[in-house]
Amino acid sequence: MQPTPYRAPWPLNNGLLMTIYAGLRASHQWERTLTVAEPAYKEKTFIGAEGVPLFGLVAIPPEPIGTIIGTYGITGDLNDQWFLRIMARKAYAKGYAVVIYDWRAHGKTAALSPTLTSDGLYEGEDFVRIAAAAKALGCPAPMWFTAFSLGGLLALWGVKAAQELPAWGADLEITADDIAGCAVICPALESMRSLTYLEKAPLGKYLEKAITRKLKQLLARLQQLHPTAYDPAAIARVKSIWTFDQEMVIPRLGFDTVEAYYKATSGLYILPELKKPTLILYAEDDPLFEPTLLEDIQTVCAANPAIDLLLTEQGGHVGYISSKKCQRQYNDPDKWWAWNRIFEWCSTF
Repeated sequence: MQPTPYRAPWPLNNGLLMTIYAGLRASHQWERTLTVAEPAYKEKTFIGAEGVPLFGLVAIPPEPIGTIIGTYGITGDLNDQWFLRIMARKAYAKGYAVVIYDWRAHGKTAALSPTLTSDGLYEGEDFVRIAAAAKALGCPAPMWFTAFSLGGLLALWGVKAAQELPAWGADLEITADDIAGCAVICPALESMRSLTYLEKAPLGKYLEKAITRKLKQLLARLQQLHPTAYDPAAIARVKSIWTFDQEMVIPRLGFDTVEAYYKATSGLYILPELKKPTLILYAEDDPLFEPTLLEDIQTVCAANPAIDLLLTEQGGHVGYISSKKCQRQYNDPDKWWAWNRIFEWCSTF
């Protein structure tokens, strides 16, 4: 696949600068870039896999044309995940019912349950169970799953769970056909290789440390909310993303090693199994992912006709802010190129 024409404004044509800018500047300015208003949400506690409660927000327009269900990446919550809120505003303005939610161990969901993350093993079913509950609220098919970064991995697992719905979800008032597919931005597709790359790359290690700090903040909040649920000594041993998974995650999931856990959950290995329409936006200059993954991703996606891969030379990690020229080229109403492509793609089904 040839890279899709997309251009960032100078100097954001560097993936690291785009990623830093998105986190430090765009996160404070995004509302000024939109002309669509925040939907009037209603709070809803959904019940996910294994009975885990998940906090979400639901907004249904007068005559919805479908439903978008989304979440965010490795850290954060609904209050600070501005990139997800952009999606929700744009989706609602286009006539979609919208469901956004705090996934396991995040935001208000963390207050409801001490259950930790599983990188898709249970979050895929969470997506489908949320869809079933949303349908009962009046959110119609077709239903699309969406997310970015690590959340993108969860959405891919959601499609896999939807395909297998007859085998595990006979009690749900939803069918596999109600789930149309998914569209994801910069998904985490191979955890082992990318984490090893981050820890060794001169600048990547600083990104890894920043994520680790947020994971430690997440653990501190969980410990405060659920003081008897975690071993304080294990929390104290968390010094990296790797040790977070080693100390906190894999013992509860039954894995002997972090390597085995990453092998079982990485999205690259479930892509061949996806049969529902799936859009993946991926930037060659994403500083969080191992560069040699590009060839493997292209090969896997090319072999599966259900997957559309939009590979771009630029974009960084969950940035994709477009230049004025690029906006004119695509006739976009704003600079949020990735979300504009996702809605354009969904409209073709």
